[in-house]
Amino acid sequence: MPIATSNFLVPNGTFIVELIAFVLVLAIVAKYALPPVNKALSERQNLIRGELEAADEAKADAEAADHERRETLEHARQQAREIVEQASRTAETVLAEGHARASAEHDRIVGSATAEIDLARQRAVEEAASRIGELVLDVVERIIGREVDAAAHRDLIDEAIEALSSEAGTGGASAGAASRS
Repeated sequence: MPIATSNFLVPNGTFIVELIAFVLVLAIVAKYALPPVNKALSERQNLIRGELEAADEAKADAEAADHERRETLEHARQQAREIVEQASRTAETVLAEGHARASAEHDRIVGSATAEIDLARQRAVEEAASRIGELVLDVVERIIGREVDAAAHRDLIDEAIEALSSEAGTGGASAGAASRS
């Protein structure tokens, strides 16, 4: 029975030759092909490890830069707030000074105008008194029918002018006080 004589579990000569060829190829591959592959794999592993470390360092640097940027931004915001507050205070101060200057200028102008009005009133009273003296002399000359010597009657004319001035001064002062209140 030829079928019974060939048992596939029992190794024959071909199997041994194939096994020896396999071991030889395996030894050649292990001796010549595997070291360069292992070396390339080690280099690749070291390169990847280095890149990962560089990426971690870059990430840490980026986080530090981001933190520094945030701190700088917050500092800039704080400075901007302080500048705005300072500008507001300065604006309020300038506004208050402007109001004070405007008020002082108003008071000065009103005082100057009041003084000019008083001076103009005084001049008008003096002019009117002088004119009245001339008119009185004219009227007296017409009534009497002769010429009156103004130099001789100057003391009477001056008295009349003083009376009118004092009357106009008290009347003008009370009228001025009434117009101010």
